[in-house]
Amino acid sequence: MTTMHHFGFIGFGLIGGSVAHALREQYPDSELMAYNYYITKPHPRLELAAMDGILDKITTDLADFADCDCIFLCAPVIKNIAYLDKLLPYLSKDCLLTDVGSVKSDILAAVKEHGLCEQFVGGHPMTGSEKTGYEHSESAFFRDKYYILTPFAESRPEYVAWMEQFIHDIGSHCILLDPDYHDAVVAGISHGPHVISAALVNAVAALDEDGTYGTLAAGGFHTTTRISSSSPEMWEQICLENRSMISKVLDEYIRLIVQAKCWVDNGDADEIYNMFSNSREYRNSLPEASKGVIEKIYAFYCDIYDEAGGIATIATLLAMNSISIKNIGIIHNREFEEGVLRIEFYDEESCVKAQGVLKERNYTLHVR
Repeated sequence: MTTMHHFGFIGFGLIGGSVAHALREQYPDSELMAYNYYITKPHPRLELAAMDGILDKITTDLADFADCDCIFLCAPVIKNIAYLDKLLPYLSKDCLLTDVGSVKSDILAAVKEHGLCEQFVGGHPMTGSEKTGYEHSESAFFRDKYYILTPFAESRPEYVAWMEQFIHDIGSHCILLDPDYHDAVVAGISHGPHVISAALVNAVAALDEDGTYGTLAAGGFHTTTRISSSSPEMWEQICLENRSMISKVLDEYIRLIVQAKCWVDNGDADEIYNMFSNSREYRNSLPEASKGVIEKIYAFYCDIYDEAGGIATIATLLAMNSISIKNIGIIHNREFEEGVLRIEFYDEESCVKAQGVLKERNYTLHVR
């Protein structure tokens, strides 16, 4: 197995920071370095990573990457391509190059153009969050998620093997995909849904002249459109990078939406029923514990009347049972007239345990 000791990072946000955390955890004696693109002033997130003991070195000189055994390209794709040009004079022929981008066509074309196919193994950790930045990164970010590799046929087998082992070591599930097929799949299960979610939110916003829609929006709308809280800058880039594949998904979606509108307009009960029945059947066939980019939510609702004291009591009760809460807050809408407490957890085990604790104390729960 190839040994890696010196790691370099171009881009150091949520994903890059989490990769660095994972490397530090798995290979504590390794040396980690990141590039400060500010050049003339310190980068706050990189300084924080150095204070945390994650980074050993921060550099403003790309020549320092000449000593790297492995470089992770963790910036947006268009910037990764630009840095690839700048790294070329300093890049060792024995350095493994990999990326974490969710679109592969453009970066692989650039790698091929520079004759770096043997050194490059494309990567895409299928995990995500509405949060951004190094400060939210952690090694557990990849645990029980899919991490896709898209190597070239020419990629060195020992580099592919090292990536597979690293992915296994950090608790992820490795899948090898053809790059074009990868871009088609993520357009269908991630990129397209983000566009559709944004369109749905904007459609409701356009109809909501007096704020009533927003006031009455219940759990179904919030769950369906949760991903619309993601970074606009990131999704602008993704849509531009994976245009053709996303367009194909949207073509099919538009066809089905027009078809559904016709069935509703015509009162075609059988077709409407079949539409919901078919979607339910496919949705229910999906693995319950998702390892994909649209993360599963572990949450339930609890009736509560004395809001101030009630929240503190429940939070204390769960803490006494060693249950960590990810998010907690009162929800007021038409679905819960008296108002309920929504409690979200980091994992399914905590969620189930919390339900048991609260049911034992006769709290009324609403589980979706």
